[in-house]
Amino acid sequence: MATLSHYIDLRLRPDPETTPVHLLAALYTRLHRALAAAQDAPGIAVGFPGYDGSRRSVGDCLRLYGSEAALQPWAAGAWLGNVRDHVSTTGPLPVPAHAAHRALRRTQVKSSPERLRRRLMKRHQLSEEEARQRIPDSVGRMSDLPYIQMASTSTAQQFKLFLALGPAQPQPSPGDFNAYGLSTTATVPWF
Repeated sequence: MATLSHYIDLRLRPDPETTPVHLLAALYTRLHRALAAAQDAPGIAVGFPGYDGSRRSVGDCLRLYGSEAALQPWAAGAWLGNVRDHVSTTGPLPVPAHAAHRALRRTQVKSSPERLRRRLMKRHQLSEEEARQRIPDSVGRMSDLPYIQMASTSTAQQFKLFLALGPAQPQPSPGDFNAYGLSTTATVPWF
């Protein structure tokens, strides 16, 4: 179980040549790769204090949570690489005592009927017409959740990492965090 007593803010600096959306995607991709390579990845969680569901935005700040000791290597910033010039960092700082606790989870949306048909055809040796009958266009769903555009390190395919923010809870829920800094059971401090 991760101890989320401290945090680091990585705030994007304005850049006239690159949009905040692209900078945040690059920053989060670097973090994901570093967490996947780290031995203590379950001890680091993420949050987006600028998360705004009505604007479909995660904002311009990536927040890392963990114990003070677990955050020290991340505060040094060696993992940032060429993104370092585009962010300002603070911390590790103690989480405020008044912080609420919210679940931040990945939500997968099956939004592309065409992709689902290709997968069905490949798995079950169906013709395109058979796949179209089984998966009509009406199956596709759109999501209005905020997301980060990512690229798979194994396949290089682009995908959207949709993030759903749960309601505030008075007490934290424990759990482990994956290489995206997300958990299916745990909450993170929210302030």
